Amino acid sequence: MNPTYNNISRSAVFVLDQDQALDFYVNTLGFEVADDIDLGFMRWLTVRVPGDGREVLLEQPGPPRMDEATAATVRELLAKGALPGSIFLTTDDAHATHAALAARGVDVTDAPETRPYGIDFGIRDPFGNAIRIGQMFDNPS
Repeated sequence: MNPTYNNISRSAVFVLDQDQALDFYVNTLGFEVADDIDLGFMRWLTVRVPGDGREVLLEQPGPPRMDEATAATVRELLAKGALPGSIFLTTDDAHATHAALAARGVDVTDAPETRPYGIDFGIRDPFGNAIRIGQMFDNPS
């Protein structure tokens, strides 16, 4: 028997500063806070697109997931842009979303481009994590 799943409920990206990440994802991108809990050994900070149940954990490298030496290496790689995570978002209007984010000073990595699946563009969060935003075409198949 194969395992069965209902959906993806959470994913995670590494960030160096959770307060800075919270400001970017909520105040710049328009996400909402799902959870912000001090667990003692770590801060459990998740955000989500309003109305969507899927959450993104904004995780600082460290315990309990990794020891301090490993966390230091991960922080160093993240600061160099060598360890970005990825988030994929959809929008109803890629050009308008691109213009709004560019006006807010977001690091745009490429402008909207029409591709076989839709119109998409890329941005980066303050920690180098890649975010792709797409206006998807209806799949004719």
